[in-house]
Amino acid sequence: MWINIDKKSDRPLMRQLYDQIKHLILDGRLAPTEKLPSTRQLAADLGISRSTILNAYNQLIAEGYLQGNHGSGTVVASGIDVFSIPPEISVKKRQATVAAKNQPATAVIDFQSGVIDSSQFPLSEWKKAYQRSLDQVPEAAFRYHPSAGVLSLRQTIADYLRRTRGLACDPDQIMIVSGSTQGLALISALFHDQQQAVLIEDPTHPGLRKIIERSKLNLIGIAVDDQGLVTDLLAPQPAPAFIYTTPSHQYPLGGILPIQRRQKLIQYAIANDAYLLEDDYDSEFRFEGQPVSSLYELSPDRVIYLGTFSKILTPAIRLGYLILPKPLIAPYLELKKYSDVHTEALTQYALAEFIDSGGLEKHIWKMKKIYAKKRQHLIDELSRCYPDKFEIKGHAAGLHMVVHFNGIVFDAPQINRINSRQVRVYPINNYVFGNKTPYCSDILLGYAHLTFAEITTGITRLCTALRQPES
Repeated sequence: MWINIDKKSDRPLMRQLYDQIKHLILDGRLAPTEKLPSTRQLAADLGISRSTILNAYNQLIAEGYLQGNHGSGTVVASGIDVFSIPPEISVKKRQATVAAKNQPATAVIDFQSGVIDSSQFPLSEWKKAYQRSLDQVPEAAFRYHPSAGVLSLRQTIADYLRRTRGLACDPDQIMIVSGSTQGLALISALFHDQQQAVLIEDPTHPGLRKIIERSKLNLIGIAVDDQGLVTDLLAPQPAPAFIYTTPSHQYPLGGILPIQRRQKLIQYAIANDAYLLEDDYDSEFRFEGQPVSSLYELSPDRVIYLGTFSKILTPAIRLGYLILPKPLIAPYLELKKYSDVHTEALTQYALAEFIDSGGLEKHIWKMKKIYAKKRQHLIDELSRCYPDKFEIKGHAAGLHMVVHFNGIVFDAPQINRINSRQVRVYPINNYVFGNKTPYCSDILLGYAHLTFAEITTGITRLCTALRQPES
């Protein structure tokens, strides 16, 4: 039968035999009604136990590949079409392939935004908090949970926001989500039936545009300047379902929405019976003064507040939260229930313990100092390599900065020249879906995940490419 058994393999002998006979049948090399060797004969030929042969035959009979006829042996079943199965990749080869895919391209310096310095994750403190939480949780913690999330975490977040942001809310208004991406997707789906427009800042992250568009909502971009969303442009727009905004640190340009515009934005929302979706994605990392006040505290009945722990701790935790105006709570919970029932609960208990122990605020304080030093190092390297030919846009905050290069246009040929130097940068025009002209000379540089040496190397390569004459 051309069967080869590898007794040194980590795959069970029965599975090897089962797979090979199945492939012989599907390939047409064992024809319908063809008789197979007896279990005793095949066991002797292959040098393995008869019970292994029996188990393989029985499995193939159960799946319809073989028929066992009492007194006449086992034969190939009829009615099976010839079908080619791709050869199986060995475990070692598969592991090597996965390792190769996961291997970072160390030669490339990638100034991608929104990526944290994962080497600084407080693993020891997190493990202790996780263990303490497991020691304390009741038996009910291993059952299904309310769609709103674990109550202890919601209470902890409410206290944390009151203490650090001056933001007052009821824990019942806090909804735990699997990261801010799910939070935005659920809010977009909540307004799906209304078929209304959604106003968003322009430029903004293209990924969030796709999330909103998946709910069949019509996107309308509102221009931003160095102070965030230009509220004077709101009046002619149709009444929207909600307005997406990043008032504490506009993404990607970095402006802070002043109180005058915040009030106009709230007045517009009230007049048009719309909600404001405030994405507070990295307000903890402000390097000049205290975190900016939230839009939510000015109008809790009109603002949906979206927060995340991905940019503070690690995206691996996949935990974020929404603060909802009370009229939205019931329809949201119905939607969340039939989305994924509830966000994974054990990590929620651990995060509550980690925050209560002071671990989160200690980590934020540490990372603010590290990120501030990296930001300054990036500016210093730009000054060294490209003096007096660039301008920093936005406030000193977050995990990225926007840089304007005088006399440079970041078109496709220019980006190709930069990429050829093994460095990746991101033109602001990639984030624009309206008028791209004002941003032709601007790029986004994320620095949080890079080492000081990588920042130096990356900026040196970038400036070398910028001085390279066009071919």
